Amino acid sequence: MKEAQRQTPVPRNTNRIRGTNIRVSKHSIAKPTTTGCWCRYGGDRRKEEVFTEGGLRSLYRHSGEVSRGHSTAGNELPGKQRPHKAERTERLVVPDYPRTGTAIARIKGNRNRIKPTIQTMIVQVLQPKNLQRALQQVVANGGSAGVDGMPTTALKAYVSQHQETLRQKMLRNEYLPQPILGVEIPKTNGKSRLLGIPCVVDRLLQQAVAQTMMPHFEVEFSRHSYGFRPQKNARQAVGKAMDNIHSGYQHIVDIDLKNFFDEVNHCLLMNLIYRKVKCATTLRLIRKWLRAPIQIKGQLHKRRKGVPQGSPLSPLLSNILLHELDKELERRGLRFVRYADDFSIYTKSKAEARRVGNAVYLFLRDKLQLPIHRAKSGLRKPVQFELLGFRFVPTYQKGDKGKYQLTVSDKAWMKLKQSLKWETRKTQPQKLSERIAKIKAIQRGWLNYFRGASIQGKLRDIDGWVRNRLRYCIWHDWKKPERKRKNLLRLGVDRHHAYAWSRTRKGGWCIAQSPILSTTITLERLRKRGYVSMLEMYDELNPLLNEPPYTRPVRTVV
Repeated sequence: MKEAQRQTPVPRNTNRIRGTNIRVSKHSIAKPTTTGCWCRYGGDRRKEEVFTEGGLRSLYRHSGEVSRGHSTAGNELPGKQRPHKAERTERLVVPDYPRTGTAIARIKGNRNRIKPTIQTMIVQVLQPKNLQRALQQVVANGGSAGVDGMPTTALKAYVSQHQETLRQKMLRNEYLPQPILGVEIPKTNGKSRLLGIPCVVDRLLQQAVAQTMMPHFEVEFSRHSYGFRPQKNARQAVGKAMDNIHSGYQHIVDIDLKNFFDEVNHCLLMNLIYRKVKCATTLRLIRKWLRAPIQIKGQLHKRRKGVPQGSPLSPLLSNILLHELDKELERRGLRFVRYADDFSIYTKSKAEARRVGNAVYLFLRDKLQLPIHRAKSGLRKPVQFELLGFRFVPTYQKGDKGKYQLTVSDKAWMKLKQSLKWETRKTQPQKLSERIAKIKAIQRGWLNYFRGASIQGKLRDIDGWVRNRLRYCIWHDWKKPERKRKNLLRLGVDRHHAYAWSRTRKGGWCIAQSPILSTTITLERLRKRGYVSMLEMYDELNPLLNEPPYTRPVRTVV
């Protein structure tokens, strides 16, 4: 009798928007993540499919509308029993997600209505001024062509001809990026690094998106982050590290991220971008660039994680992800310096450094899903620490205990010698003036970066080595013995020595270091051809380090 009096329960419609919440079954299309972004729910692709259009289409409807194939609330479903506890509906809050050309469904429970959201960011990206600035930046950066073979020199003509087509494709979500060209470049340790080179059109659009997104994230970035940011550079990062060391924070936690650009989690990164960027078209565009396949030796490979190292958008994306690490370190009240994926933490004791290092390791592993390079990470003292090519060496002056000066790391010296050795090859057919101009460009760029470091002694050795390389190139260009004899006579050598030296059986490098060329091709004669030593450039870039003490301004107290 009691069972007869029971009535069949009326199931609720799980797709109707009511008040501020929405009821969606557990096996529905979308489910929120912990950071507020919507990912596709189902199988192994739960964390991979981000911002799918199908998962949002059934959620954002005008109030009173129901999805296709479901009845309205109040209708009975005969033969249906109450669902299992695991299949009961969950209560999910609708995020503030925009939809192109339509209004967001009204939320009845809120007093303030959510106004229709227009996708303003993609409009800002496609502004002519923004695209022109991005075009100039891509052309100025240069670089090699992508898989389509189009160089940067042909980009301006292509954009002027297809600009409207690109705009329409991006606004309609019809634009598909081309595959990325994977190129391996050698590293100093003998290994190789994989670079991803997008096509020049993709580089243009990525640069335009980066220019538009940068102001939204720049205001929140930490002041201790110096990599790839306006008004920030590596010299400021090294200066801040020096200030921390001189302040007594001489126990350094040096952490090296292992293949950072290849280990970035796409879903986590898109969730972080969604906090500031609500434009669905821009988000889909970024996701397409992240998922674009990479072509390595003619074969296409899928990409499910990582950011292409070589893309104009990758520096900003790396800063967005590692900004979470900056916030965690600031919350703990730690002193740190970060330049892109290279960061170090400064503490006052070894025990504190060990404790902080373990905590940061767990945060990177669990929260950001980034592995560290255990062989390159550890606790350092200033004399064992290198930062962005600089080393820290004690001043060895009386009364300056605990003070350090900047020098250049061995790896940076080796890179300089390799680049100079490449330009002074004897087999490279070049005029002496062209060779000297290229050498000056390399030297000035290197010294501009390392200016202020105590490197005068090593610069003298490098200058002598470069002059001998130039003499070797000149001796090789003379080729035949008779031409060598005549040129030696023009340089002031007597006839006997000119004939003997031109017929010598010594090697070219031995001749370059011998009195045969050191007394004839002198420094003064090289200067007449445009040669400038690195020590002279160093004195020009650092005038205050070489002037006598009495010429410096004296501070007087009145």
